[in-house]
Amino acid sequence: MTTLIASSRDYGALVKEDRVHSSIFTDEQIFQDEIERIFHRTWLFALHESEIPKFGDFKRIQLGRFPIIVTRDENGEIQLLINRCRHRGAQVCEAQRGNAKRFQCWYHGWTYDSKGDLVGVTGPEGYDKNFEAEQHALAKVPRVGSYRGFVFASLAEEGMSFDEYLGPTKKFFDMMVDSSPIGEVEVRPGVVNKTMYRGNWKQIGMDGYHPHYVHMSVFKIFSKRESTTGSAVGALHLEDPFADTSLSRTRGFPNGHACLDFREQRRPHAATAIEELERSEEGRQYVADMVAAHGRERAEELVAWHGDPHLGLFPNLQLIHGHVRVVIPISPGETEVLMYPVFLKGVEPGINAKRLRAHEAFYGPAAAGSPDDAEIFERTQRGLLADAEPWVLLSRGIEREQVDEDGSVTACISDEVTQRAQMQEWKRLMTAR
Repeated sequence: MTTLIASSRDYGALVKEDRVHSSIFTDEQIFQDEIERIFHRTWLFALHESEIPKFGDFKRIQLGRFPIIVTRDENGEIQLLINRCRHRGAQVCEAQRGNAKRFQCWYHGWTYDSKGDLVGVTGPEGYDKNFEAEQHALAKVPRVGSYRGFVFASLAEEGMSFDEYLGPTKKFFDMMVDSSPIGEVEVRPGVVNKTMYRGNWKQIGMDGYHPHYVHMSVFKIFSKRESTTGSAVGALHLEDPFADTSLSRTRGFPNGHACLDFREQRRPHAATAIEELERSEEGRQYVADMVAAHGRERAEELVAWHGDPHLGLFPNLQLIHGHVRVVIPISPGETEVLMYPVFLKGVEPGINAKRLRAHEAFYGPAAAGSPDDAEIFERTQRGLLADAEPWVLLSRGIEREQVDEDGSVTACISDEVTQRAQMQEWKRLMTAR
């Protein structure tokens, strides 16, 4: 679908095993090449199918440079349509979301249905007999894949399969979705935290080294809380999950995916989490429903994990602390981040209310945690412009890496396994031909 920007740069030389060159965060030409070689060639997260549940529901998103309309057609199928009229190229949808059976171009009135088919041409007598409406439907994204309701798209007609792209990360999606006793979650398109920071998109990653410093004040607050509030955010006070002496691990997967894996650290606290839930009627019902759905052992694990995969899918998705985070690169020094709270289906309203309050406390616009991250990303970007010593070190823990049975590379929670995994995939995609 796209043509690569010609570049004489040796991108392989910019990423070494233990460090990367700072120009990959600041250079305009490198950024433009990233859009073509990464965002227009690999798989990208699009949306969760619950965001457009009914016929005619749509959401407007951005994939690389491509404006996209995601719609639910009359057959219940999800369509990803390029938001560009086939007549003169204007966008046919300007609303961010809504419900519409037709999309009409404001320029000359051409009209398309929810499948993208051209169903109305103004002044048809002006076209000759060879004009065929079916040849002028909205273009579609070439490849679409879905797992547990999470919809991904690839703008490339050929390439790695969706199943291969996800690889061993599927069990982390399961962790989030199976926190619902009926195995379903909901993402509401109108419930979102949106932030913009003046820094590069690659600064957002799974980083277990920073919390003790960037979020020091937040940790002090959480350490005094008496309840986990049924969320992974609230559970931080149980013990220090970011200490290298904890059972928490950092983990790098194939294809640049990475996670901060708190499963072993949280599992011993299952009884505490269940005890706190059972102090309320809705909590007791939730625990009973989870046991009925998953069995006692699996239910206890899921309750202890709080539905928090803390997973990053390269290049634009993160599943963290009960929310979906979408990363949108704007320029080398500007990034937009959208954060959608995840609601569990099949639970009493109070369960989701507690999850939402915990999300707001750490990630909301007036929160204690997320603004810290945006600030440190901006400080980092300003520092990277001073490139007298241009190499950025990512070597922490490189000598204590281990390969797990699922093929992932793992080490202590503060080790930079995650950054190395992401940057090696960056290198692979940027040097591919």
